Amino acid sequence: MTTGKGLLLLGLMALAGPARSDYSQHPQAAALYAALKSEHGFSASDIDAVRAALVEANTIPSLIEAEQKAPERTETWTMYSAKRVDALRIKRGAQFIHDNRALLDRAETEYGVPGPVIAGVLGLETNFGRITGGARVLDALATQGFDHPTRTRFFFEELEQYFVFCRDFGFAPTQLKGSYAGAMGWAQFMPSNYRRLAVDFDGDGKRDLWSAADAIGSIAHYFTAYKPDLAWHRGEPLIVPAKLRAALAGSVEPNQKRASYTVAQLRAAGVEPGARLPANLAVGLIELQLDSGTLPAQQDKEYWIGLPNFYSVMSYNPRIYYAMTVSRLASAMAAEAARLDPDLQ
Repeated sequence: MTTGKGLLLLGLMALAGPARSDYSQHPQAAALYAALKSEHGFSASDIDAVRAALVEANTIPSLIEAEQKAPERTETWTMYSAKRVDALRIKRGAQFIHDNRALLDRAETEYGVPGPVIAGVLGLETNFGRITGGARVLDALATQGFDHPTRTRFFFEELEQYFVFCRDFGFAPTQLKGSYAGAMGWAQFMPSNYRRLAVDFDGDGKRDLWSAADAIGSIAHYFTAYKPDLAWHRGEPLIVPAKLRAALAGSVEPNQKRASYTVAQLRAAGVEPGARLPANLAVGLIELQLDSGTLPAQQDKEYWIGLPNFYSVMSYNPRIYYAMTVSRLASAMAAEAARLDPDLQ
């Protein structure tokens, strides 16, 4: 006999786990078919293949929960960075830089993005290709694109792009696996960015983000081509430390997604950069929340000034903690790589 608690448990399992959902009959499916036909030239047989794939798609509510509770949203900086700027990842990153020096050097020459920054992205996204995602991309994008409570438009557009990607790159829609959001490969590109920004960096005739070489070149290309106003500034750092001379003026809002102030404006608001910067340089103020109780109350926040390249990294993932971790990883891995190979100093 099933108890009340047992019924509740079974109900929760049904909500959290995958369930077949014939998305081919979803009210929005017709709009998907129409867009694929009118905007991407899908034939009737192509549409039939899309419809068949949507019949096979699973609804996985836990993927929506994972997107809504991403650690960049829920953890303090102390918690977040301790799990990611760690000794093992730094060691692996240094070895990755050492092993892929020629590719990383060429990426910097062609695009201006330093190898350690590229390695920082790869280390944070997939631990250098070790964890590229276990969800079927079809399931992730169908679940998020049809059922997400607040971001269906974004994911619905990526579902459309995914079907175009599969047609153009020769994949079956049911074949590929990626993140809970439908990101793919070492570099975790969404389908639209894969189609637009991935490059064949090893010259084998394929744009394969499950290869280290193409992931390296594609990340560098992303930072220069994703949005012109956020393009990488060759030869410039990402961050400099900052101190507050007094309580932060109410006119300054930290942790914005773009460089919203000049250095002069931050100085006038009581923020002192830890390095000499041009007064008219567009920057932002970064405020990092440390764990409550780990330091005296007046030291529970840490401040940095984000330079244009910091916000270029944020175009990859629009979270302060993400870009800060890439910055910290890049610095730590570069130092460790220099110990492995003195020529990298």
